[in-house]
Amino acid sequence: MLRKLRLIGVILVSLVLLTACGENNSKSANGGDKGTSSGDVKTIRISHVLQEDHPTNTTLVDYFKPIVEEKSGGKLKVEIYPNAQLGSDRQAIEAVINGSIEMSVPGGPVFSGFYEPYMVYDLPFLFDNREAAYAACDGELKDRLSEGLLKAQNIRILGIGENGFRHITTNKGPIKEPVDLKGLKIRTMESPNHIKTFEALGTNPTPMAFNELFTALQQGTVDGQENPIPIIYTSKLYEVQKYLVLDGHYYVNCPYIINENFWNSLTEDEQKIIQEAIDETVKNQREELANQEDEYLQKIKESGMKVNELSPEEKQKFIDATKSVYTWFEDTYGEEGKELVDLARSYNK
Repeated sequence: MLRKLRLIGVILVSLVLLTACGENNSKSANGGDKGTSSGDVKTIRISHVLQEDHPTNTTLVDYFKPIVEEKSGGKLKVEIYPNAQLGSDRQAIEAVINGSIEMSVPGGPVFSGFYEPYMVYDLPFLFDNREAAYAACDGELKDRLSEGLLKAQNIRILGIGENGFRHITTNKGPIKEPVDLKGLKIRTMESPNHIKTFEALGTNPTPMAFNELFTALQQGTVDGQENPIPIIYTSKLYEVQKYLVLDGHYYVNCPYIINENFWNSLTEDEQKIIQEAIDETVKNQREELANQEDEYLQKIKESGMKVNELSPEEKQKFIDATKSVYTWFEDTYGEEGKELVDLARSYNK
């Protein structure tokens, strides 16, 4: 059944792309003709699920697209499709794997369905701060996981940006300790780690594609969700949720991925241009997202949403409640799992 659902997702994405390519004069949300090419021009289509004003999208528009197009002298063309125009994160990853699109910037946890060791990044309360998380996304851990993902799925990771630390929102009252979450239906990402974490916290975890979340919250299909502050704000989740607890249970990355066959079709100079553009984009994406968090949080408070922070003692209760997730991960993936956990924790200095 899972294989059939994935196949349906790939077919749907392909149909959307064929429709997009059928009208040469149609424009994407961020400019540029859809699906057009002439002569030696190579088009790079990038799909992601975030809003147009999210730093992941704005930095693609402001840095990646102009750098690639200008440095290549117009031989490389970039089209950006935000807001799940071409489907969910999972559908976008599948489209990159099969070459229906060239690139995507999905949420890192979705990778667990394609290369399970990648979910080490999503162990609860893994990183003490952003500096540790950045080091883990730029260093040996990233290189090791990238190599495995390339072999497993023909996907190359060009760089890893961030979506920030994730926090819980609900409509059922302020959350100060795990018992306050008991029995709530919480939307999670489609990651075994996320599901295990929220089971350990006493909730009823409900995996769901991000593009379905707002409506599910609006209709009461789920009681709450968890996301970083920039996503809570730019996706207007504060409009359908009353309470936010700043627990920071996960640090979430967003890898910039490209189809390996397409990558190998590029010249060395074109590969260099793209890599340099990604490096600049990741740098600015991280800076913009971190700088905007305080601004977004203030706007969320002004909207009327009730926000509470956890004391060290309160947060420790959440950490203790989720220790079983580490045991499960290491039991499931054996020596490799333990090595990945130790490597990830080594960045907390």
